[in-house]
Amino acid sequence: MLTRCPATFSNHAISHTVTKLSHALSAHMNPSGSTRRTFSAGAAANRPPTLPRLPVPDLHRTLSKYLRSLVPLLQEDEARGGPSWRLALQQRQHWADEFESGLGAKCQERLHALDRSSPRNWLDDNIWLKKAYHEWRLPLLIHSNWWLAFFNDDSIPQQVLREPTSSNLAKINPWQVRRAAWLAYRHLEFKDSVARQEIHPNTTRTGLWFQEAVSKIFNTCRSPRPHCDSLSPQPPPHIPNTRKLLIMVNDWIYAVEVYDENRALLAVDIIEQRLRSIVRDVTRRVETGEEPVPVGILSADHRDRWTENLQHLLSLSATNRATLEVIQQSIFAISLDSHTLGLHPRNSSHNFRSPLAIDPPAEVDTHLHNIRSSINARNRWFDKGYTLIVETNTRAGAMGEHSPCDALIPSIVADYAVTQSITPETFSQPEPAPFSSDRDLDVGGWEKLDWVTDARIQAECIAAESRAKSLIADSDDSVLWFSDYGAEWIKSVACLAPDAYVQMALQLAWYKTRGCFTATYETALTRAFDKARTETIRTLSEDSRAWVLAMTDPTASTATRLTLLRRAIQTHTSLTREAATGRGIDRHLLGLRLMMRPETGERAALFDDPLFERSQEWKLSTSGLSAGVLFRGTGFGAPYHGGYGINYLPGPDLIKFGIESKYSCTETSTATFQRAITSALREMRVVCSPETTHADAPAVARL
Repeated sequence: MLTRCPATFSNHAISHTVTKLSHALSAHMNPSGSTRRTFSAGAAANRPPTLPRLPVPDLHRTLSKYLRSLVPLLQEDEARGGPSWRLALQQRQHWADEFESGLGAKCQERLHALDRSSPRNWLDDNIWLKKAYHEWRLPLLIHSNWWLAFFNDDSIPQQVLREPTSSNLAKINPWQVRRAAWLAYRHLEFKDSVARQEIHPNTTRTGLWFQEAVSKIFNTCRSPRPHCDSLSPQPPPHIPNTRKLLIMVNDWIYAVEVYDENRALLAVDIIEQRLRSIVRDVTRRVETGEEPVPVGILSADHRDRWTENLQHLLSLSATNRATLEVIQQSIFAISLDSHTLGLHPRNSSHNFRSPLAIDPPAEVDTHLHNIRSSINARNRWFDKGYTLIVETNTRAGAMGEHSPCDALIPSIVADYAVTQSITPETFSQPEPAPFSSDRDLDVGGWEKLDWVTDARIQAECIAAESRAKSLIADSDDSVLWFSDYGAEWIKSVACLAPDAYVQMALQLAWYKTRGCFTATYETALTRAFDKARTETIRTLSEDSRAWVLAMTDPTASTATRLTLLRRAIQTHTSLTREAATGRGIDRHLLGLRLMMRPETGERAALFDDPLFERSQEWKLSTSGLSAGVLFRGTGFGAPYHGGYGINYLPGPDLIKFGIESKYSCTETSTATFQRAITSALREMRVVCSPETTHADAPAVARL
């Protein structure tokens, strides 16, 4: 069952937002609940805050932790008829010792030299964006971009949500434009509050990180390049394009000014009028039979193909170069879609359609699918750092390119925007008028961004759309709302860390559906360090494996299961703390490998070992966000064909899981995995409940 979350709140002051964000950021800064060192106010006042450099981890410790992470995989091999895991580990220990005393020491020194020559840190200045994002050639669509669906605005009439209508050929609804204007205004209000140092000022370490991270969402765009993409440089604030939003309607692209010449934010009513004027222009174009060339679909294609097509497009006309410049320098994008995905078309014989039922799982999924990709990847610019998407019934959400910053940041910005419902008093009319009204006389403040195309580009758009449709059709993407209990029960009754608890549930769910274990990736933020991004938490451990086996062993007692669960969670909490404090292993291992010089014959048996690659084959790729009270769901694509991409929102009484896999893989099924998660969480509650006895333990099920 889905439980409706409130979407309407009273007007929030900036001070309340600061408090709310502080709680969210503290949870991500200190996930283990460990005690942090504090300093006196006098000492803090005497020197401005700074963030330390991300350290180069100790080589010996990294290798020791890496070997320890291999144990559950080696134990699995032995259980399936392979060699003794202890003997296999001894072989890897030999390779690790050999590497540490020889080539590894050289690579470690090269990393230190790289760090000394780097402005801020060895990893993020030189390696991370390229290896994690920009060298990947797969389409951003589903494979890389994140997506986030907002709750509906309760100030909007239910009739609009269930049966949106439009009287214009652009198929855009007046309420849709109003919500888009309101959400845009709220996003910009947040942006300005951060810039004025009203939210997390840079007088604290949290503020230093937050100010820089938020700035990376806006006025940025990924640029396709041969073999390795890049981010467009953030333009100086005096450039006129930095005062504009990118607007996409029916595959036509516009830019609308939302700040005046003095960089003062325009009133939301003015923004709405300008958006309505753009819709009026789109309607005129449709009336005259004009058809857009959907150039945006090319950004959903393979990165090398998109690079070639963009280069050709730019060679056709200076107009195209100017259009691209506005796209890249604009603050963020808004896509006004001419449909509500999942709303049944009118019955041809009875001329009616069924109203859209709000909040059943299927409706939530169609909402998420539209934010993820739309029907056919049209009306999007997938390279843009942040895109606000609004359907005809006013359902809304955001989708963004992943490389500028990690998903926590846009979720914080979106949370602020969605918290406050539309305030009618801020508009000239309490309800938006039909588009046929006199108030839609053309207003200025916007411009068309048209393309000069040729037959090649038109043919490439058709081919790119076909490939995008295939990706979309193969995406098995759904949201699970688990409402039996949430983070509050986990903390107060089970007395366990919610994030680690959810991670153990995912381990159990995987084993229930696959009968084996797999390398698991969880994101840890390293925001305590200057310009640092993330580190990997390797959830699969010897202790998590032991607990899962006990949960699936009918002879194991409840007491044994609880003891092993607590031990597994303690281990996971320790791994989380190490990752967040610069003592993780995967970024260091990546750096060491890149410091090798294969052209001179350098190679290491430790890295040639097939188990090294297997230990990083993240078929369970996971990431937790905030409680997500204002979000219906979120998601990202599975990085491996035989696995899952899982984003979860552990709310006080409701845990939401966004799960993506591939229909074409016979080993995965999102629906089956949802049932396995539900089963795992229910079994864990029985184990952790104070009144549990062995007789109360649930029957073990294999799904």
